[in-house]
Amino acid sequence: MPFVRIFLRAGTSPEYRKALGDGVHRALVETIAVPANDHFQVISEHSASDLIYDPGYLGVHRSDRFVLVQIILSIGRKPQQKRKLFKRIAENLAESPGLPAQELMMVLVETTWENWSFGNGEAQYMDS
Repeated sequence: MPFVRIFLRAGTSPEYRKALGDGVHRALVETIAVPANDHFQVISEHSASDLIYDPGYLGVHRSDRFVLVQIILSIGRKPQQKRKLFKRIAENLAESPGLPAQELMMVLVETTWENWSFGNGEAQYMDS
């Protein structure tokens, strides 16, 4: 039940944005067993003044191609699963749309199951 947010500089094509979203989703399915139809994303482009990042933080060199991926998901994945997820997302996005790994920043935000509602004003997983 992840919710994915992808932030990048304005000016990319719809195909480029779709490739980003598809690559992230494919990695979620492959590495942490997210069901293929559990697909919720927001991809947003921002002006240079609204997407702020350090071009050299921790020795990683970033350019205007910088992409930030935030994944909100239920708590409980092991560190090894998270490492595999990060690696697979980077591999997928390098393959298509050709995003160099140094341009990709990712952050996982974990929350408990009762904090999700998938519609109808219900907390479908609260009693799971």
